Amino acid sequence: MTAGKPVEEFSEEFWREFLIKGSPMERAGRRVFGKLPHGPRCRMCAAPFEGPGAPLMRLIGKRRSEQTPHWCTSCFTFMSTHRGGAEIELTFLFADVRGSTPMAERMVSGEYRQLISRFYESAAEALFDHDGAIAQFIGDGVAAFFIPALAGDQHAARGVEAAQALLRATGHADPDGPWLPVGAGVHTGPAWIGTVGAGSRTEFTALGDTVNTTSRLASAAHAGEILVSAETARAAGLDPG
Repeated sequence: MTAGKPVEEFSEEFWREFLIKGSPMERAGRRVFGKLPHGPRCRMCAAPFEGPGAPLMRLIGKRRSEQTPHWCTSCFTFMSTHRGGAEIELTFLFADVRGSTPMAERMVSGEYRQLISRFYESAAEALFDHDGAIAQFIGDGVAAFFIPALAGDQHAARGVEAAQALLRATGHADPDGPWLPVGAGVHTGPAWIGTVGAGSRTEFTALGDTVNTTSRLASAAHAGEILVSAETARAAGLDPG
């Protein structure tokens, strides 16, 4: 049982429609939530947990979930009571800090934590602004996905734009250089996406070679560089040269 509701495995057809089409009300709500003064947000619907917009979100049942603090209560309840997923075409993005190990060795732990926290906040803002959802923060990196239900048919272009926005947010376009060196990879392809877990512990995740390919692209990118796969380039209408 989760939040008084039975956990049920839902069909691939249900999940495919949810991931590709979503609902107009959900998409409209997410656009509104994303414009509220930002702080920590729900990784799915972008509802802020803190700041001026948080009291309004609590009035409509969107507060930080006790079981999964990265989701709001309403998103967690939906995901935890609708177990399952489906394979769809989506765009995945990985971005991480270059040279983080020697950087951490040169800094006191508190300073390094503040730097990485600033990176997380910059990444979240860039991703939410471009209709992405955060899969997870991994040490000094972030993984995100762009599905048709949130980003529409242009999910590949939105993924590339989000990567560009993240590099700008970390100072790669500044004359003095970045305040944090970041590289990124973006790839488009089929992947299974849905909820997995046991009991009240639930994760929304993507699985498959598309995820692994994106990770390899990000690992090969230099600071200030975005490596985009041929599949993403074609889907986003980029110049193949």
